[in-house]
Amino acid sequence: MLAVLLAPLLMGQAATRAKPILVPDVSQRDIEIAYSFTGADLLLFGAILYPGGRLPDDDKPADVVVVIKGPTQSILLREKAKVAGIWVNASRLRYSSAPSFYAIASSRPVRQIIDQRTQAIYELGLDSLQLSPGSSAPQAVQDRFARGLVDLKKRSGLYFEAPGAVEITDGVLYRARLTIPARVPVGRFTAETFLIRDGRVLAAATRDIDIRKSGFERFVARSAEKRAIPYGLFTVFLSVLFGWGAGWIARRV
Repeated sequence: MLAVLLAPLLMGQAATRAKPILVPDVSQRDIEIAYSFTGADLLLFGAILYPGGRLPDDDKPADVVVVIKGPTQSILLREKAKVAGIWVNASRLRYSSAPSFYAIASSRPVRQIIDQRTQAIYELGLDSLQLSPGSSAPQAVQDRFARGLVDLKKRSGLYFEAPGAVEITDGVLYRARLTIPARVPVGRFTAETFLIRDGRVLAAATRDIDIRKSGFERFVARSAEKRAIPYGLFTVFLSVLFGWGAGWIARRV
């Protein structure tokens, strides 16, 4: 009898201790790049499911952070220096697993939501990326090259931050709109969503996005990848043919 009477109370306490769940989605799971591709607007949206369907009773607001990452790649970064009045490559550093694309959107600036340690754990923000340098260079050198890599990616539109771009409605629904640039690399991308409250990550969820070439661009890319030798010979033949044709026309004009 006592167990029956206490069951609703225990279930209510368990629901209180249970963590919320994120249900995210994206407007496009597949993005095809053709010759006329000028970029794409990606809408990331979803819902926050709280235990028992009730919002927390306290006044601590919940924040949502969305991160889109491209496939990792190996990058060789060179630093130029002026020697005897000439700019030359003075030093270099290779990164074995730098993301080819990185975009982060948040309901508030990330530094106002969580501390630096949590940012580093979840790689939330350009200052918290784990770039994995492939050498044992001094930390000061690694930091300098990391800032240079992030700056180059930002200028090309492949790395960017959008604080305040996530809109939360009634504490349950959220949405964010991010732009995929025209120079985006192809491959499997991930859209990670984090629910943060009181400085702690309460829930996380991931959706995959495939970006691939289509049409003639896809044919060229697949030929270069799977039939490298015939593709190289064919491009050399075309170069010679076009060069000969241009010379023949120039002689007739």
